[in-house]
Amino acid sequence: MNDNCVLHECPVALLLIDVINDLEFEEGEKLVEYAIPMARNIARLKLEAKKRGVPCLYVNDNFGQWQSDFKHLVTRCIRNGVLGAPIARELAPHHDDYFVLKPRHSGFFQTPLDLLLQSLRTKKLVLCGLTTDSCVLFTANDGYLRGFEILVPSDCCAAVAKRRHTDALGQMRRTLKADTTSSMEIDFEQLIVARKE
Repeated sequence: MNDNCVLHECPVALLLIDVINDLEFEEGEKLVEYAIPMARNIARLKLEAKKRGVPCLYVNDNFGQWQSDFKHLVTRCIRNGVLGAPIARELAPHHDDYFVLKPRHSGFFQTPLDLLLQSLRTKKLVLCGLTTDSCVLFTANDGYLRGFEILVPSDCCAAVAKRRHTDALGQMRRTLKADTTSSMEIDFEQLIVARKE
């Protein structure tokens, strides 16, 4: 029996952080302004990742829904009238995507994310999602501490204010050696080859 339950192995993984989100909170209306163009950029980047065989991992808050699963969260967030529905619809997962539910800001805290990435033999993380200065930043920090190379495309994450977004990107560049280039500059094929050499 094969103990490896992942569909494939790849040195690069695309993490979509909290993109399945109803945005029904105090600053949600401010965030949606930045999140809608972000979602379009992530959708394009995800398509490129899939063409190159790069695994896509949804790393999502459970929003206090401790008795539900990821499919239930998706269904809840794409309903008509939900503020975050346009983003959740744009970025709805495919059958071959992976998902991890997280209880706190970091995708690594009390989750199987590290084990999943080990099984995928991933060394480089491309982080996208919400919000740049919170869950993306915390996940990037924990990934860096675990020895992963970090890439955070600047147009594939968002915060409730532009300043908070740019400040967080700057911090990740300085302290995590993160590459925060635009998603248009990302070449998954090159990233994969670079890791194999």
